[in-house]
Amino acid sequence: MTEQHAETLPDPAALQDMFDRYTALRDTIQGLQAEREQLSEQIKAALDAGLSAESELYRATLKRSRRIEYPLDRFREAFGDAAALEAAVIDRKRAEALAKAGDLDLEQLQQLAEVREVVSLVLVARGDD
Repeated sequence: MTEQHAETLPDPAALQDMFDRYTALRDTIQGLQAEREQLSEQIKAALDAGLSAESELYRATLKRSRRIEYPLDRFREAFGDAAALEAAVIDRKRAEALAKAGDLDLEQLQQLAEVREVVSLVLVARGDD
């Protein structure tokens, strides 16, 4: 161990306190993240129903985006095991690259595509609106 590295190490007596604090923070953060996800889902449902929410600092809005996915079972049925294995998780960009290269039928790939809508809760600073 280098001399410089030894200077940055905590005192052995303080290490247990540091570790206890670290684990407490980690557990608290995980609990807060779970609560935030639950609140987000409830707020998104309320906004989607036409309600509004804002505070002194923020206004809640919904942002909708769409994601194209290819269902594995239908992809495999259309293009076979080798192509499904090649595209693995059926990455949209990879599957489209295979189609552009002529390895997959582009029209058939487009027919397989499923568009999933993702709704995100966005906080907009009140001074920005």
